[in-house]
Amino acid sequence: MALLSSTDKDGKEMSFLDHIEVLRWHLVRSAVVVIILAVVLFCYNNIVFDIIIFGPKQPDFISYRVLCKLSHLLLHNDSMCIGQSHYELINLELAGQFTTHIWISLVGGIILAVPYLVWELWRFIKPALKLKEKMAAKGFVFYATTLFLSGILFSYFVIVPLTVSFLGSYQMSTLVENRISMDSYISLVTTLTLAMGLVFELPIVIYFLTKIGLVTPKFLKTYRKHAIVVILIVAAFITPSPDITSQLLVATPLFVLYEVSIFVSKRADRIRQKS
Repeated sequence: MALLSSTDKDGKEMSFLDHIEVLRWHLVRSAVVVIILAVVLFCYNNIVFDIIIFGPKQPDFISYRVLCKLSHLLLHNDSMCIGQSHYELINLELAGQFTTHIWISLVGGIILAVPYLVWELWRFIKPALKLKEKMAAKGFVFYATTLFLSGILFSYFVIVPLTVSFLGSYQMSTLVENRISMDSYISLVTTLTLAMGLVFELPIVIYFLTKIGLVTPKFLKTYRKHAIVVILIVAAFITPSPDITSQLLVATPLFVLYEVSIFVSKRADRIRQKS
């Protein structure tokens, strides 16, 4: 792909400044969409915070109820049931709630705008691609968006509740009471959620790394065992209980993601060898 060799609507080769101008308008449109969505979310703060952001703090959160039902069904005990969280959230800064409100609205705006942002990215890259590259990258917007949102949902309903429950109720001594700052809680929730959204883009990253020859299917297969060990360690660290069921609940989607990446790498490698 040679970005600087793309042409405009009249078939003329575009200069570097022309590309900068085109990129600027893609960024402007993307920013406008994000801001509009952020303003909408700002107006519905009770839903964004009370139901979504602070949802994993509540004992009746859907993930906790599902885990408890699975515990009764599979283990016939309450080992996976999560009870009341013994901590409260506090705000330590005068403008803390206002600035957090703005920040979370922007983050939420970006998440909701992901389909449009990926589409704008594709529109910018597409003119520089050859016909074969365009065909190979067909469905980029759909797959990139689906993977990112899948990661967001997986993190919010699985990883975030387990992590929040474990860290919020953990005590090194009964003499120390957990009073957690709002910034700390929200930072943990947003970081885990966005990070997992990006992690789920692994098949897309592997596809393009394979296309340029930096990764091969053989390499991914060779280090599969190492990847499994890393995934199990991460799952064990995230899950609050020592039982294998909850750990597998976290690890299984990551296993699947790695296997999908191997399949994607095989496909990209075949396309690269034919071209």
